[in-house]
Amino acid sequence: MDKNKHIEWLTPESFEKIFGIKRSTQAKMRMRRVLPFSKFGKFIYYDRAEIDEHLKNHKVENYA
Repeated sequence: MDKNKHIEWLTPESFEKIFGIKRSTQAKMRMRRVLPFSKFGKFIYYDRAEIDEHLKNHKVENYA
C-alpha cells in the first residue's frame, strides 16, 4: 500500500518526491496556473485529492 496516498496536503518538497517534478518546475507551473495549489502566508501546499483529480482530467489517451 502506498503510504503517500494518505497524505492530504503536500509541500513542494513532498510533491517533488512523489511526482518527480522539481520545485523550480512547480513554481513555473503555479505561475502559469497549471497546478492547483493553496498558499498560507509564504507557504505553498498542494491538496493531494485536487492533484490526483487534475492528473486524471489531463490524461492523454492513445495519442499514436
